Amino acid sequence: MIQLETRELEYFIALADELHFGRAAVRLSIAQPALSKAIRRIETRLGVPLFDRSSRHVELTPAGQALQEHGRHALNAVSAAVRHAQRAGDTQAHLRLVLKPGGDAGLLSGLLAAYAHQPDARQVDILFSGPADRADFLRDGRADVGLLYAPFDDLGGLAHETLLTEDRVAVVPAGHRLAGRASVRMSDLAGETLPRWKGVPGGDGTGPEVADVVQLLQMITVGRMIGVLPRSLVEPLATGLVCVPVADAPPSRLVLAWVEQDRRPLVASFVTAALASRRDGTRADLDA
Repeated sequence: MIQLETRELEYFIALADELHFGRAAVRLSIAQPALSKAIRRIETRLGVPLFDRSSRHVELTPAGQALQEHGRHALNAVSAAVRHAQRAGDTQAHLRLVLKPGGDAGLLSGLLAAYAHQPDARQVDILFSGPADRADFLRDGRADVGLLYAPFDDLGGLAHETLLTEDRVAVVPAGHRLAGRASVRMSDLAGETLPRWKGVPGGDGTGPEVADVVQLLQMITVGRMIGVLPRSLVEPLATGLVCVPVADAPPSRLVLAWVEQDRRPLVASFVTAALASRRDGTRADLDA
């Protein structure tokens, strides 16, 4: 079986990112000839060229592109394994929970209160992510559990439990043509300017780039665009804005997620508390 050492993968990824031997060598803090020799050794071992080289540029071959994608995942997995091993042996480790700013649908305080009653509860560190990298926090070991939104976040390789299911709404200025409607369909939004989310490739938006919901709502207020969001992300609604339910938009689910192979009691305890909190909330709604 052909194998590559972790260090060799690091060398390859650095060159694949930089596409310049000099810059990649500086990034790795090694001499350029040593990097060139390492890349030739990797190509010889794999039996395929990874880079097309000329005097002017360096480009990835199809084989190199495949190794870049899967090699990066492999390095992330190794890093995550090391972090999890270190934390598993640390009986005082804090639990790290990642979410987007304002992305808890009002459930966070209840989750933390339920977890605090667990006999093995730890201190919880709250981490805030960008628009679409919460799953990365979990996969590379920066966080233990996370609040993610499905279907927007990639849940591949993650175990998850749904905490809340809600509708999606179009957020428009009060004077917008759709503001007085009881509901709309996705086809009604044709021709509207939608945001481009920073760090989210392949988005359909044609409007200005936004990094978070706060920026989006500001742009909607001044009439630059509209947005389609889970209802909880925009409540309470700012003055001058209107929410209109999107009847045919798939519902949004707020989920508690963690790495599927993570069996640590630290994580299991929080999941247990979260599910108990969800059940208690359901009973409270029924009693009301």
